[in-house]
Amino acid sequence: MALAKIGIIGGSGLYQMDSLKDVQEVRLETPFGSPSDAFILGTLHGTTVAFLSRHGNSHSLIPSELPFRANIYAMKQLGVEYLISTSAVGSLKEEVKPLDMVVPDQFIDRTKNRPSTFFGDGIVAHIGFGDPICPNLAAILANAVASLQLKDVKLHRSGTYLCMEGPAFSTKAESNLYRSWGATIIGMTNLPEAKLAREAEIAYATLALVTDYDCWHSEHGSVTVEMIMTNLQRNVTNGQKVIQETVRRLSNNPPASKAHSALKYALLTPLDKVSPGRKDKLAPLLQKYL
Repeated sequence: MALAKIGIIGGSGLYQMDSLKDVQEVRLETPFGSPSDAFILGTLHGTTVAFLSRHGNSHSLIPSELPFRANIYAMKQLGVEYLISTSAVGSLKEEVKPLDMVVPDQFIDRTKNRPSTFFGDGIVAHIGFGDPICPNLAAILANAVASLQLKDVKLHRSGTYLCMEGPAFSTKAESNLYRSWGATIIGMTNLPEAKLAREAEIAYATLALVTDYDCWHSEHGSVTVEMIMTNLQRNVTNGQKVIQETVRRLSNNPPASKAHSALKYALLTPLDKVSPGRKDKLAPLLQKYL
């Protein structure tokens, strides 16, 4: 199996680009079940990249059903060290307009009962998560966007992503509450990914593609699926350009990341006290500490 140093999670359209060579489909199984779909592996700028359609190729999974642990675990199995998540989001600020791109640096968690850790059941780890995005990877991603000078796209190099449960969109009262908290954008998927990527010692960053103004804006209609899909189609081509440029920059100069040693001081349970079965289950995460 070809190992991929760079992983991309997003819509299926992202990997439909002429410059992706040596394309192969790889299906993986994990101790946490099956990932959302088959991985699409290919080479960009001579570097193997692994793409995963977050909601499945036919968009059949609601956010609450996403197999987050299986998705990140499988990325680790493939050898991924840098993970870029592309995500459709709503804007909670006037200056962040539909079709803009945001590279957030913070999260607020409003999800409910989503598994967001590999640990428990006889092994305890508490990762540092004060800075949930790898700043070095985020800088490369933002610089890639800026260098492309995309038409009608404004880049926002920081911001807070509020992750809600869904699948329904916010009420106006909720949307205005989140605005009062200072949140920049709102989505339904990225926070569990970020937590699990940190536990898996994978550097993680988000490319947020703004599709709407949620429902708070008095001069814009409430968010609808039709509105999101129209803007998403416009974002796909731009997203492909950003991914290609980001991969080129990562290939030429992969950055150091504190995420790559996130478990060094996070594991509280002595590993010689952990059952063999549990250690086997988490072997890709624990291998260098065993």
